[in-house]
Amino acid sequence: VQLQASGGGLVQAGGSLRLSCVASGRIFRINVMGWYRQAPGKQRELVARVTSDGNTNYADSVKGRFTISRDNAQNTVYLQMNSLKPEDTAVYYCNSILFSDFTRPDVYWGQGTQVTVSS
Repeated sequence: VQLQASGGGLVQAGGSLRLSCVASGRIFRINVMGWYRQAPGKQRELVARVTSDGNTNYADSVKGRFTISRDNAQNTVYLQMNSLKPEDTAVYYCNSILFSDFTRPDVYWGQGTQVTVSS
């Protein structure tokens, strides 16, 4: 199973970016897809996640600015980031909890994509 993230880049404060992440490989069922981020010198933190039935969770710091969505048919998760702030600068990691067989779910991580917001 691989998670391939894309869409990061450099943007000015107040701008927008859209991240995408595609899961591929031996996948039986995807329970959760989401995004985490890690800024220099800080721990990795949850940004947003969405379950297979569409329930979402957001970090308080991004509520009202970021929107997570999911295309179950394409095994893809998106993160629309609006009104970006310099403090959103971080490496963003795609995450998924999925079944690759009938036994138990495992956690998978993408390679990370850099988001830099200039002031």
